[in-house]
Amino acid sequence: MAVTYVSIALLYERSETDEMGIKLTAEKLGLDLAFIPFRKIGFCIANQAFSAKSKGNDFTKIIEDSVVVLNRAQSKNRRLQAGYLLEVLGKKTVNSSSIEFICYSKLRTLLNLWKADLPIPKTVFIPCDAKDTLKNGKLFSNEKDIADLFQQMLFLEDGIVIKPDSATHGKGMLLSNNREELIAHIQKTAPSIINPVGIVAQEFIDKWFFDLRIIVYKEKGKPPVCHPTALARGGLNDFRTNTYLGNAVFAAKLPSNIIDLSIKSGETLAKGEQAWVFALDAMIKINKNKIIDEKQLKIEFNKAQTAFSPIKKIKSEKYKKDFSSWNNKLEESFSTYKLSKSYQKVKKIIDDTIEKNKTKIIFHEANSCPEFWEYTRLITGINVAIPLIKGACSLL
Repeated sequence: MAVTYVSIALLYERSETDEMGIKLTAEKLGLDLAFIPFRKIGFCIANQAFSAKSKGNDFTKIIEDSVVVLNRAQSKNRRLQAGYLLEVLGKKTVNSSSIEFICYSKLRTLLNLWKADLPIPKTVFIPCDAKDTLKNGKLFSNEKDIADLFQQMLFLEDGIVIKPDSATHGKGMLLSNNREELIAHIQKTAPSIINPVGIVAQEFIDKWFFDLRIIVYKEKGKPPVCHPTALARGGLNDFRTNTYLGNAVFAAKLPSNIIDLSIKSGETLAKGEQAWVFALDAMIKINKNKIIDEKQLKIEFNKAQTAFSPIKKIKSEKYKKDFSSWNNKLEESFSTYKLSKSYQKVKKIIDDTIEKNKTKIIFHEANSCPEFWEYTRLITGINVAIPLIKGACSLL
């Protein structure tokens, strides 16, 4: 892609590794990106006129000249506002505001997947808060009634997971194994920016020690693609396996049936949009169908976790002053980690487990602005900046 376009802009709140990676990738592809900060900036609409200014800069012309915008605002709420604002101004976005609206909410995501007959965890939504304030100012408790409804619809013996509807990084996820825990966890919920309405609960899926992040994407005029290698996020200390909690990562080979279902999931959430990128979060319902015993797994996994430690150390270092040097260190550290015997052994356990249980895939979330530069790129081999940029170019 040697052609230089000046009509694609990158909108972001803070220049973190993903945004720096997008800039670096754009330079290598010969792409001249414009930049739109979405933090301390004012957008003014009046008398059919529009302007966008920070205290020291005017971004009005940059926005006017942009045809397509990569919407990389980290906050779900700001990303949704940015997408709609840009589209009203006549700009195209990857992803669209309708996609952002669906992915903002776990429940909306699951409703769309369920409607398309895609595998999801059994989910219950109750549009009621744990506490109500009566007209006289007194608090009324709903926890026991909510718990009763969850227990009627889900099997508490298998575990019930409470989830904030729009949280990320595993924040606010609580696993209840008995009624006392369930009531206590419901009491912890409250209306907030990550849980605007009611309470969402799901059946607990025994995914063993890992879950999957699967990348699917589409350019205008081309069929959708699922990257054949997923990011497996593994951990033994918590039912949550999010990388934000410090868990190790592995490459996972996807069988053809999971690739097909992932593409269908992407098409379902895209609602006919011409260019899009998703990171789908999925689990394999393994239960007792495990290929090695827990003791042996723990030995191999702990060795892999030790081999992964240098990566965590590099990630903790400051990188903004010399991103290129920091990125080189990170890439070298990942290369060493992936060559280790412990990594290869756990990767094989994951690959064999997925192949053995490939019909038991369950999709539980979709991310429209996935983190990718540090883990997904260096483990799975896909730089998500490339389908993002190519998707934007296809919309010109």
